[in-house]
Amino acid sequence: MPALATAALLLPLLGAAPSAAVAPDAPSAPDRLQRAFAAAAAEYHVPQSVLLGVSYLQSRWDAHGGAPSVTGGYGPLHLTDARTALAETPRSHHGEGGEDPRGDDARARLRVGGSAQAPTAASADLPARLTTLPKAAGLTGLSPESLRTDPAANVSGGAALLAAAQRELGEPLSPDPADWYGAVARFSGAEDSATAASYANDVYEVIRTGERRTTDAGQQVTLAARPGLAPDVSQLGDAGLRAASAAGTECPRSVSCEWVPAPYEEFGDGDYGNHDLGDRPASQRIRYIVVHDTEGTWNGVLNLVQDPTYVSWNYTLRSTDGHIAQHVKAKDVAWHAGNWYVNAGSIGLEHEGFLTEPDAWYTEAMYRSSARLVKYLAGKYGIPLDRQHVLGHDNVPGTTTATIPGMHTDPGPYWDWRHYFQLLGRPVEPTAGRKSSLVTIRPDYDANRPEYTGCETPGEPCTAHGSSEVRLYSDHDVKAPLIKDVGLGGTPTTGVNDLSSRVSTGQQYAVADRWGDWTAIWYLGQKAWFHNPRRSPAAVPASGRVITPRKGLESVPVYGRAYPEKAAYPADVPAQAVSPLPYALPAGQKYVVGEKVPGEYYYAVTFDEASHRVVRGEDQYYEIQYGHRVAFVRAADVTVSAAR
Repeated sequence: MPALATAALLLPLLGAAPSAAVAPDAPSAPDRLQRAFAAAAAEYHVPQSVLLGVSYLQSRWDAHGGAPSVTGGYGPLHLTDARTALAETPRSHHGEGGEDPRGDDARARLRVGGSAQAPTAASADLPARLTTLPKAAGLTGLSPESLRTDPAANVSGGAALLAAAQRELGEPLSPDPADWYGAVARFSGAEDSATAASYANDVYEVIRTGERRTTDAGQQVTLAARPGLAPDVSQLGDAGLRAASAAGTECPRSVSCEWVPAPYEEFGDGDYGNHDLGDRPASQRIRYIVVHDTEGTWNGVLNLVQDPTYVSWNYTLRSTDGHIAQHVKAKDVAWHAGNWYVNAGSIGLEHEGFLTEPDAWYTEAMYRSSARLVKYLAGKYGIPLDRQHVLGHDNVPGTTTATIPGMHTDPGPYWDWRHYFQLLGRPVEPTAGRKSSLVTIRPDYDANRPEYTGCETPGEPCTAHGSSEVRLYSDHDVKAPLIKDVGLGGTPTTGVNDLSSRVSTGQQYAVADRWGDWTAIWYLGQKAWFHNPRRSPAAVPASGRVITPRKGLESVPVYGRAYPEKAAYPADVPAQAVSPLPYALPAGQKYVVGEKVPGEYYYAVTFDEASHRVVRGEDQYYEIQYGHRVAFVRAADVTVSAAR
């Protein structure tokens, strides 16, 4: 998201000075965690399937080495101790360059001030959803330290909380998982019935379908499927939760959603914020969904989006339970992606999280809620569910040469695109034979752990962690130089925010060469190599369409936006420059096509929407996967063909 300016936003619950969390020794027995679930379920008389289902929705059974999530949740049960977590992990935003969130040359550069601040620990009580670990310590007699760092103790704490919730509801400690719906809903920490029900429904869906997974600590955990299990949803009425209204929202019924509007207000010298009114999709197509992380916590981020002098996005998603707040209607244009062409044709989703904290992890509840929202939006607006339409902010191109270095890099390498697309119902799978001339990037997220630096200290290694991204080299050798991005300038590095030489899960590229366990692709006008052994592939064969320069052209220019030609603009709308980026697409190289798009510009520079209009030209463009980011080329400059 746009840079969040204050420590109070990033540390809304400040504690004491930082200290290092100590993780226990990794267990040698791969079934230790499974046995811990069985023992805790028996001790606290909680059905094991319920305990496993709740844990899966919180963490997918991962322990994250004792590190806290973005909301201060620890261990497989995501027991929250926000004050301790934020005291141990001072947050600062990284990789958030000097991007102008609007990205519109027709307007003065937007300077964001971030005046809205989140409450601090000294001025506000913490909500119950952020303080479940201290309660678990009281129920179990286990120390907070063990609940944070020992997965088995953490599981016991979660079981104790579920049993306590069941007793508080006046329900028996039944062996039947169908009798625990109310307790599961209460465990979510949600304050309203809609959010709690959405959470509980997800848990029971996990129980019905079953799951099996090897965790980040090498633990093998299985939840046997219980098809047909029908929980007693009437228990929710006794949970004492307030009713919530989804009035005004554009969300599917399968998620909990509230309307927290971003203001459209005029202030000083004819300026206004924090979005533009529009008439989409009648006026222009919504082509993209852009995935962001907030670089801040829930309360502070919601404060910012309600500041008329700040910027905006369409939805914010909460980590603890997947709850959604909508801020800008789909018909209107939010200021979120740093590229006006993309803003004018996209919907932006902010997920509570921090790019440079690999273990400030995203919960399964948030992934699932986000996937449901995206599927709904994609169906409603005809958006293809692929990586050239469901973009990360880090895939949005700079508009001009000058803006490239400042473009943002979230959600970063730790967002699990492979899992996300599974939840979207579009798993990243091979779509062609082994010798196909296209590949889709698809490493094993958990096993793929490239080195990144600069998460906490410049130049210092980040914590080893699963990643969606694969590193690129100038030759088939890990000692070869990394691929250079001339738009970024400088020498490429392993920095967590340096996108020079990285490709991401779901992105597709044309194969340029092969050498043993290495594959080369066309990338930023260069041949770029990545390690792709058959036994542990980083990519799978793909089918699709590619473009190459039209016959007779040595190269063609590459653009960061698909703007109309000058002649298309009416007299009262200033023509926007069609500025090529400092890249080229040389003859003989091929790049994967997303779709053909019109040259289009949305003119909206005044508070009075009567002057707003869409300018559409004769020029057509192809969106392509050019580097880590997408780009555009003129249709007249290239030839399109099916890949072989």
